[in-house]
Amino acid sequence: MMNKTAITDFVLSGLSTRQPEYEGLLFSLFLSIYLLTLLGNVLIILLILSDAHLFHLPMYIFLSHLSLVDICFSSATTPKMLQMLLSKTKTISYTGCLMQLYFFVALGNADSFLLASMAYDHYVAICFPLHYATVMSRKHCLQLVAGSWLVPCLHSLLQTLMASQHSFCTSLEIPHFFCDLRELLSLSCSDVSIHQLIILTKGACVSLSPFVCILLSYAQILSSIIRIPSTHGKYKAFSTCGSHLITVALYFGAIMGVYFQPSSHGGQASAGNMVASVIFMVIAPMLNPVIYSLRNNEVKNAMKRAHGKMTRKCWVWG
Repeated sequence: MMNKTAITDFVLSGLSTRQPEYEGLLFSLFLSIYLLTLLGNVLIILLILSDAHLFHLPMYIFLSHLSLVDICFSSATTPKMLQMLLSKTKTISYTGCLMQLYFFVALGNADSFLLASMAYDHYVAICFPLHYATVMSRKHCLQLVAGSWLVPCLHSLLQTLMASQHSFCTSLEIPHFFCDLRELLSLSCSDVSIHQLIILTKGACVSLSPFVCILLSYAQILSSIIRIPSTHGKYKAFSTCGSHLITVALYFGAIMGVYFQPSSHGGQASAGNMVASVIFMVIAPMLNPVIYSLRNNEVKNAMKRAHGKMTRKCWVWG
């Protein structure tokens, strides 16, 4: 039996292909997406930090942290995926696998909690506009942000510590392009029933509670919008949620595509699972800055102010 102390590497076979000539094309595509992800999210963070108006609005406090999470989330898996596309060996070290697992679970759930915080912000703004300044105070916003980081990190730590106690005595080939917990447990020859029970109870609670919060928030928002007498008022109220709704649909739609598919079949992750994973982990972090910059007038105005400042500085320096 080969226990966990003897393991040095796992094989990530999710990107293996019978046509290796496509690996160069995939490398160029994913590298471009990754660089755009870094650029777009860094620009959103800098824009919010440099604009006095956005910096003090709760929604943009959440958005700046969402962009930070997206940078870290994409960086947890994409660089390794790019390395494997360039290399003939598709391995990841045992320690590297556990680290990737930790950051994947922690940052994925942090994304969910921040989206739930943004939904709650919309709920208070539309349903209780007169109490908005009191309810969504800066202190309360920072508490929500802290909880959005702390709870997922503690949850992920528990999952990773439990995964590190398992033994692996069969194939060490993970049929995916990252160290997914579900695939990792399927390789273990230890009794994983307790771990799976914790995933189904505590894990499901942590992962589903943000989604439930979002559904409840938008149910109340929709109820309030329906009671608005004018069509223009209804459109204006609903349009403020447009960017967030698109992000939520993209994020949770991809998650459902990943975790409502069979784990693997024939030693290889299903095509639908792989595509959903790429959308969830690679494409969604790149699209969030685009969604919020193209559909958000406040972000557009902040960009114009930033451009005006830069133009004036250039004139002064010139």
